Amino acid sequence: MQYKMLVLDMDDTLLTDDHRISDLNKKVLLEAQAKGVYVVLASGRPTIAMIAYAKELELDLNDSYMLSFNGAIISRVKDNLILFEQKLTVEQIHALYDYSVKMNTHIITYLDDEIISETDSEYIEIEKEITGMAHRKVSSFKDYVDRPAVKCILLQDPEYLKMVEKDLIDFMPHLSVSTSKPFFLEVAQLGIDKAASLKRLAEKLRIHQSEIIAVGNAGNDLTMIEYAGLGVWVDNVTPELRDKADLIVSSNNNDGVAEVVQRFILN
Repeated sequence: MQYKMLVLDMDDTLLTDDHRISDLNKKVLLEAQAKGVYVVLASGRPTIAMIAYAKELELDLNDSYMLSFNGAIISRVKDNLILFEQKLTVEQIHALYDYSVKMNTHIITYLDDEIISETDSEYIEIEKEITGMAHRKVSSFKDYVDRPAVKCILLQDPEYLKMVEKDLIDFMPHLSVSTSKPFFLEVAQLGIDKAASLKRLAEKLRIHQSEIIAVGNAGNDLTMIEYAGLGVWVDNVTPELRDKADLIVSSNNNDGVAEVVQRFILN
C-alpha cells in the first residue's frame, strides 16, 4: 500500500515527555513529506499551541494541515486559513459549568488565545505548561464566557474522572466526550472528533481512508485510529485501548512515530 497521509497525535505520541520532537522523528517526517506524503497534526491542543511544532516540521512549506481542538477546527498551516470550525454554544458551555460544579470538577475553556477558568488546579497548571498559553482566572465563569467557544475540559483526579465521563455521556448525550489525558475530559459539539475532521480533510484532498496512517495514544485518538487504513498506537497507549489498533510501535520517548514512517512510508 502506498500511503498518502500520516496523521499524528502530538502529546504522548509525536512529542516526548518533555514536549519535544526528537531528531529522528523530525528527520523521517521531513523525508516523508519530500516523498509527497501529507503529514497532518491532530491534537486536542488549541491551534495556537500547535503552530510552532507544525512549522518545525515544515508543514507550512509542504502545504499541509492541522486538526486542532480534537478536530473542532481544521486549518491550513501556511496561512492559518480555517477550512472548518464548530463551536459549543454559550448555553452548552454554561450547562457544562453547572455540571462541573455539581460533580466537583474544575472546568476550563478558551477565549482570545487564553485559558479561562474560575479556579486554580494542578491540572490547569499542566495545561498551561503543555500549551504555553496564558491563564485568565475570572470571578464568574458564566459571566465571562458570553460567546461560543470551541471546547471545554473538565479536570479532576483520573479515577474520579472515569466515573464522571460515564455520567456525562449519559447526562449530555448531545455532546462529544473523550479523554486526552487521564485528568482531562474533553467536551465538544456532538459529531466532533478526530476521525470526523480527518474524513473531511481527506475528502478535500481526494485521499481514500485506506491511504491514511494514524498514530495516537489515548481515548481522543480512538476514532481516527479506527478510521485510518492503518491505525497505530505508540507503546505508552492507555492500557484498555491496546487491542483497538492494527499495530503497536515503540513509545513516544523511543521514536515510535519514526518506526511507523520507516516501515510503511520510507520502506
